[in-house]
Amino acid sequence: MRVDKFLWCVRYYKTRNMVTEACKKNHITVNGQLAKPSKEVFPSDTITFRKDQITQIITVLDIPESRVGAKLVDIYRKNETPAEVYQHLELLKLSKEHYRKTGDGRPTKKDRRDLDDFGNEL
Repeated sequence: MRVDKFLWCVRYYKTRNMVTEACKKNHITVNGQLAKPSKEVFPSDTITFRKDQITQIITVLDIPESRVGAKLVDIYRKNETPAEVYQHLELLKLSKEHYRKTGDGRPTKKDRRDLDDFGNEL
């Protein structure tokens, strides 16, 4: 099965066109080699791809006939992405929540004092 079709079938990408674009940007490798969308994948192949600021590593266990339901995805692939990568993503999400949203205006006097206290603690 083609790598673009496989990643679409196991629900890593919403459309095959998105997989094709990722291949063109050199975000997808099969067994350590850059992959074109037409690259054939077989069971026991390792696919590495970058999506949503995470480098995912999966091993092909079996080839699906067509796109599978979310509950059946684990039959066809084994996720070997380290847990630290997901923890790093959570930290990124939390750090983005810390900043003020645009359009909130200037900081209040209390906000300024909190920022000054934070700077003095370091």
